[in-house]
Amino acid sequence: MKYRELGKTGLKVSEIGLGCEGFIGKSREETQELFKLALAAGVNCMDLYSPNPELHQNVAAAVGAHRGNFVYQAHLCTVWQDGQYKATRRLDEVKAAFELMLQNLNTDYVDIGMIHYVDSPALWREIETGGILDYALELKAQGKIKHIGVSSHNPLAALEAVSSGKVEVLMFSVNPCYDLLPGTEDVEQLWAEESYKNNLLNLDPKRAELYETCQRLGVGITVMKAFGGGDLLSEFSPAGKALTAVQCLHYALTRPAVAAVMSGARTMAELKASLDYEKATDAEKDYAEVFASFPKISWEGHCMYCGHCAPCPKGIDVATVTKFLNLAKAQGEVPETVHEHYAALTAHAGDCIACGACNKRCPFKVNAVENMQEAKKVFGY
Repeated sequence: MKYRELGKTGLKVSEIGLGCEGFIGKSREETQELFKLALAAGVNCMDLYSPNPELHQNVAAAVGAHRGNFVYQAHLCTVWQDGQYKATRRLDEVKAAFELMLQNLNTDYVDIGMIHYVDSPALWREIETGGILDYALELKAQGKIKHIGVSSHNPLAALEAVSSGKVEVLMFSVNPCYDLLPGTEDVEQLWAEESYKNNLLNLDPKRAELYETCQRLGVGITVMKAFGGGDLLSEFSPAGKALTAVQCLHYALTRPAVAAVMSGARTMAELKASLDYEKATDAEKDYAEVFASFPKISWEGHCMYCGHCAPCPKGIDVATVTKFLNLAKAQGEVPETVHEHYAALTAHAGDCIACGACNKRCPFKVNAVENMQEAKKVFGY
């Protein structure tokens, strides 16, 4: 298992984590079996959006002695009422639900206190000024949560939240279909068939801005919906062609600021399919060829950081230089951290001899030579 820094939190998380949905309705024995497989593979983090008390108790029993090294991403603003999950912004309900969650998880803190389901800019402003954020900050001061997060499906809301400087972790829906759609407060549009009826072209600018802003500010991203609820793995994929679990995971894990994918496995087989990412070959991870052949979606002209441009005869990591270039362009300047990472490369854009080998290999017809020339101007060498 590979581990990644979660933004500036200081936490190191396994790049494959556990989603919550697959554990709902599972017995304690079934939960133990799933955790046995996950822990043996090196998984050290889990999202807990559900306030289901039985789920929390089962997870606590399964984590057991691993608690000190296991990262709980647990949600504020979810409550369990009449045997059902409910989102709430009522402060009294939020407080009671959080204390009950700690009790059921048999812990006195959670690593990430994730403010749940912030899908509109107006709702973020309400949270920021209406007491919820203040409560989260109070819990952090008490040591009951170590870091504050926000979960969202809407890049417009997420951008406001992370730009506030008060959010350390963002849980966001990341996959190659959702990434083409503009931000909306109606989450149903992400999987609605009509959203994909017209041919879609390239990454939505606000989503690109969100990922690059998180990278610049040191806000770590944990991913939900990497498989689009399973749709991307089937012939009914919005893209018009099925992807593999490994390809979906690799796409998400190559986006800026992404640290972990919370895999929503419902069965041992589904969990194993996600864990197999760690031993997958480069060819199995490679999503470029299938992306380039999507009948309903086009990424032409957009660098996917897939690495097909390699090898460069001068040793330039063309995809990484392009990623740093895009980060700088998005900010209108070269952030210090980006400059440091660029300087640490063994070869730079200025080493490009414009041979064009990278251009010929790119499945998306990106002019990488032009990108290297631009990067030389931006970074100075």
